[in-house]
Amino acid sequence: MADASWKYSEEFVTEDEVLLAARARADEVGVSAVSNGTGATLRFLAAILDARTAVEIGTGTGVSGLWILRGMRQDGVLTTVDIEAEHQRLAKQTFREAGVPAQRARTISGAALDVLPRLTDGHYDLVFVDGDKRENSAYLSEALRLLRPGGVVAFTDSLLGDRVADPAQRDGETMAVRELVRLVAENDDLVPVMLPVGDGLLVAKKEWAGEA
Repeated sequence: MADASWKYSEEFVTEDEVLLAARARADEVGVSAVSNGTGATLRFLAAILDARTAVEIGTGTGVSGLWILRGMRQDGVLTTVDIEAEHQRLAKQTFREAGVPAQRARTISGAALDVLPRLTDGHYDLVFVDGDKRENSAYLSEALRLLRPGGVVAFTDSLLGDRVADPAQRDGETMAVRELVRLVAENDDLVPVMLPVGDGLLVAKKEWAGEA
């Protein structure tokens, strides 16, 4: 795809002032926010799932969380986990500016692999992962436990600036993402797709029992 076409598709769904302000705060604190195209895809996934419950690993300043919330049901609740309490404070500001009721955005401060085991099995419609790439395989295991049958997991940065597709790249982060891609592709209980939005969005649906 030509750069111009990629840019056109990324910006097809535009961001409002609230999202732009959240993105500016992300830049200020050194957080890499999801792209427009990734955010729009997350909103689309939440909408087609008619999502009532979602989990986000990596709150940032609320860019991805707000996209997800805008796709969820009006009574939907996002549980978002981040080890940085300051990031979550900024995300709460984003949600307030967007008019999101406080009860719809549940922020939990802590390491994701400490927090996720405390969440309810089979309870969530959507799990979005934007965390430590070296922990992606563990996040996948937790996501499969948390998702209801028919639910969806999505991992951002699954192409890593063309590093994943380049066999010469052997650094730890790249190898961890390659392992995640392999695990998803080989899991018969998942229906996967790699979307070329942002820096790659790996998406997989958890099958209903006996459907695979």
